[in-house]
Amino acid sequence: MKAARLYGVHDLRVEEMPEPGHPGPGEVLLELRAVGICGSDIHFFADGSIGDKALGSPLILGHEPAGVVIEVGDNVTHLRRGALVAIDPAVPCGYCEWCASGHPNLCPQVQFFGSPPTDGALRERLLHPAECCFELPEDLTAIDGALCETLGVGLHAVDLSHLHPGQSVAVIGCGPVGLMTLQVARCAGATPLIAADLIPERLEVARSLGADLTINATELPTVAAVMDYTERRGVDVAFDCATSRETAEQCCELVKIGGRVVLCGIPPHDRFSLSHSTARRKGLTLKFARRMKHVYPRAIQLAERGMVELDTLATHRFPLEQVDQAFQAAETRRDGVIKAVVEF
Repeated sequence: MKAARLYGVHDLRVEEMPEPGHPGPGEVLLELRAVGICGSDIHFFADGSIGDKALGSPLILGHEPAGVVIEVGDNVTHLRRGALVAIDPAVPCGYCEWCASGHPNLCPQVQFFGSPPTDGALRERLLHPAECCFELPEDLTAIDGALCETLGVGLHAVDLSHLHPGQSVAVIGCGPVGLMTLQVARCAGATPLIAADLIPERLEVARSLGADLTINATELPTVAAVMDYTERRGVDVAFDCATSRETAEQCCELVKIGGRVVLCGIPPHDRFSLSHSTARRKGLTLKFARRMKHVYPRAIQLAERGMVELDTLATHRFPLEQVDQAFQAAETRRDGVIKAVVEF
């Protein structure tokens, strides 16, 4: 079968690899249908690392998959052959202190697709625990299923913020995670919703998804625009979905006294800075979002009910043979790309 394996910076190759074999007890054999390309995939593609996670040997990337069950192992009762499923790419140990206390996303032993040394989903077939696969309703597509991972990140970010109906929100960065977070915040009753980005096409999408104010940060200072719009009060919650060197600081400046800041992204070179006095004097709560908890069923339900847009965010689609072009488009953000997806 074919797979896309990263050998080094910008060195992504489609090659043959052995079939995965038959599923063991509690496993299913999956045939991939769609895999989204995430910002963390781009970090490995462009830099060869994320923080202390470095590419040491060739690695299959991709952790936003959906596929079809083609074989079921023993003791699997909730899935059938032919089922289209969204695939949670994380397999926590299930036994450690953090798993036992309801935080499997923080499991130190987690095996995560596309994070060294665990191969990811950019291959034609793979084995996976059945408990990490969630059947999709008939009216959802493989693209929808793949984007459920990104939606789950947005759900977890909003969960961390303890957002209440009627509270104001700013989303800084309108890439896929930012646009998912924006939609979940809207569903949770946030008002007003403010979105900021550098790319006009992404701001247009944010408006279509319910943003009350969009800020082109190349034309207006983000903090000043938010403070003007909120009559100098600031917002209750800010989500930093860009996590550049500047945006975490901006979020602390534009939230109100006692506000909350959720940091959702990965900064360049694993570093960012904050003004301690601003955060301290306001008594801010800062939270780092690490993937998600058990939110796939909620994500699928939101999509099934039409409460969030998924498929339309997959603006650029490529076959596996063009995976290198897919990564280049996602890295450069050219041609209005929001989410690049590899289809099988």
